[in-house]
Amino acid sequence: MTGETKTVQVGSLQKGSYVVLDGAACKVTDTQTSRPGKHGHAKVRLSAVGLIDGKKRVTVMPGHDHVEVPIIEKKTAQVLSIAGDKANVMDSETYETFDLDIPGDLKDQVVEGANVLYWVILDSKVMKQVQG
Repeated sequence: MTGETKTVQVGSLQKGSYVVLDGAACKVTDTQTSRPGKHGHAKVRLSAVGLIDGKKRVTVMPGHDHVEVPIIEKKTAQVLSIAGDKANVMDSETYETFDLDIPGDLKDQVVEGANVLYWVILDSKVMKQVQG
């Protein structure tokens, strides 16, 4: 299952927007627009950080070009069991069970029976927070 995306004009993206660069979902950290040249179009320089791998990516493209934007689904799940850095969870709506990596900053909070918020981004599932 590949996650959903929509297409937007590069010039409409702002800091904090999400975008797909090099096949990875990223969060825009900076945009700079250069003035159009004598014969050209405005160029947009996008800096973004991968939501999953944390890698910084920079690209330059005409402002009228279109890029893919990931549609991020936010869902909840219950932790069934924990094995090392992975939690086996059950989706609260579909009752589907699967493994999620436990992010370092959530290690102390993830316990069996806890409810967690996870995001579905493209074809990855990422644990984002533990719900109190």
